[in-house]
Amino acid sequence: MADHGRKLDQKPPGIGLLTVLLGAVAAGPILLYGLSATSDSIIAELGISEAHFGLLATTCFGAAAVGSATLGRLADRHSDLSLMAFIFVLSALALLLVAVPDGFGTLLLAAGLSGIAQSFPNGVTNRILLERVPDIKRIGWVGIKQSGVQVSQLVASLSFPVLALGIGWRGAALTVAIIPLILLAMTWYSLRTTPLLIAPKTSTDTPAEAAGLNPDIAETDTPAEAARPDPGPSPTRPARHPGMVWALALFGLINGIGVQATNVYMPLFAVREMSFSLVLGGATAALAGVIGVIARVTWARRMAKGASGPHLLLVLALIALAGAVLFLIADTAGWGLLVWVAVAFHGISALGVSVVLMAALMRAIPAASMASASGVVTAGMFFGFALGPLLMGVIVGSPGGFELGWSAVGATYLLCVILALILIRSSSRRS
Repeated sequence: MADHGRKLDQKPPGIGLLTVLLGAVAAGPILLYGLSATSDSIIAELGISEAHFGLLATTCFGAAAVGSATLGRLADRHSDLSLMAFIFVLSALALLLVAVPDGFGTLLLAAGLSGIAQSFPNGVTNRILLERVPDIKRIGWVGIKQSGVQVSQLVASLSFPVLALGIGWRGAALTVAIIPLILLAMTWYSLRTTPLLIAPKTSTDTPAEAAGLNPDIAETDTPAEAARPDPGPSPTRPARHPGMVWALALFGLINGIGVQATNVYMPLFAVREMSFSLVLGGATAALAGVIGVIARVTWARRMAKGASGPHLLLVLALIALAGAVLFLIADTAGWGLLVWVAVAFHGISALGVSVVLMAALMRAIPAASMASASGVVTAGMFFGFALGPLLMGVIVGSPGGFELGWSAVGATYLLCVILALILIRSSSRRS
């Protein structure tokens, strides 16, 4: 494996490694957020409907969901560097394809490549955290690196509309393609200068060879604990994930419907219904991104201090439901100022769910199966992400318009509230 070749001078994990972890999570979504921020121009130039525009997000997240569900165990057997390179190269290629002056089909292909680039980041970055970052820093770093999605939303939502005014939305994509290439170079350096704290377990390891740390106690370092035999399954038989993994995946799916229905159509709603300019419409998504970054770091700190995952999910679902109601009121009453409040609620809540889901996994899943377990939960989120824009596009194009759309978004968050209550009850029974 490339990760085990000749190393440069070894250093403790620092800002360089944290930056590439955040960048891996951020690289894939840049394309879709950029297209969403300039959606009004794209729809007008290509002569497509709102529902057709929603197919871009559906294709992107559909590819991400399939990739997460089918390639997670494959990712368990490949090096950190090879997977990170795959993420950044595909992200850059997707942006370059957008710059090609072709029809809607090329955009769909670019969206699909962007989605595949989002299949691996959660799993490989979680594994890097377990193997290279001390326990005391881990959960805090989860919050920072998971905020990469919102950093991507911020960068794309501000840069694409501004660049589009001068060089068009295709030129904006071409310019932004440099970002994942820079991150690729940073990754090569960071992974070679940050030492492994836990020897990675491959599919050819015997239990004794893999016990550099027993996966069930992956967050400990003592030799006595590392010497325990590995109770896990044989390398030829995939491990079964506990029910908690599937419950988190279901929550991610339902929440994901509301998240991306809002993210993808929020700028268009601001421009079409609230008469915002293209740049100001993009600013709504940028604000959600800024607040989302702060929210993810904050919720991660709460998890690091021992907060209950199901209880935090309930809080987030309730706030997200309030945000959907505010979008509906803003649309009905025509209050532009209320849009910004609704955006803030969206950023605080729905965009913070991912970090709680990933932190819950970090507490319970060993490093040896982290990529595949993360893949299951990520697949749930991405299936939701794929469904949300498609359904919202159909609804917005119907006589019900955005009013019916925001009502549907609120209904998904209500389901999240119910599921969170079920998770809390189940957790209490186990305790």
